[in-house]
Amino acid sequence: MKNKIKVAVYTTAKDLHEAGLISNERMARYKKLNIPAVHNIEPNDIKTFRQKEHISQSVLAECLNVSVSAVRKWESGEKKPSGLALKMLNLVQKKGLQIVL
Repeated sequence: MKNKIKVAVYTTAKDLHEAGLISNERMARYKKLNIPAVHNIEPNDIKTFRQKEHISQSVLAECLNVSVSAVRKWESGEKKPSGLALKMLNLVQKKGLQIVL
C-alpha cells in the first residue's frame, strides 16, 4: 500500500513539474521517494527470462496482458516494450513471474 502511495505522489509531482508548477528543488525531494527506475530491456533478455521461467511466448503475453505478437516482436528486436508493459517486464524480472499470477 505504501509503495502505491509513493508512486502516485511521485507521478503527480512529476506531471506538475513538467507543467512548470513545481520547482526543480522541490522535485528533487520527490525523487528521494526511491521509486524503482524502469530500465529498457534488450530482446535477448526477454527471451532468456522467458526460457528460464520455462514458459511460452503466449504464456508470457497472457501474464503481461499483451498480444503474443507483441512478445514475438520484442524478442526479435522488431519493437521495444514501453509504458506499462515495460514496467511489468521490469517487475517480473526483479520479483519473478509469480508477482503477476
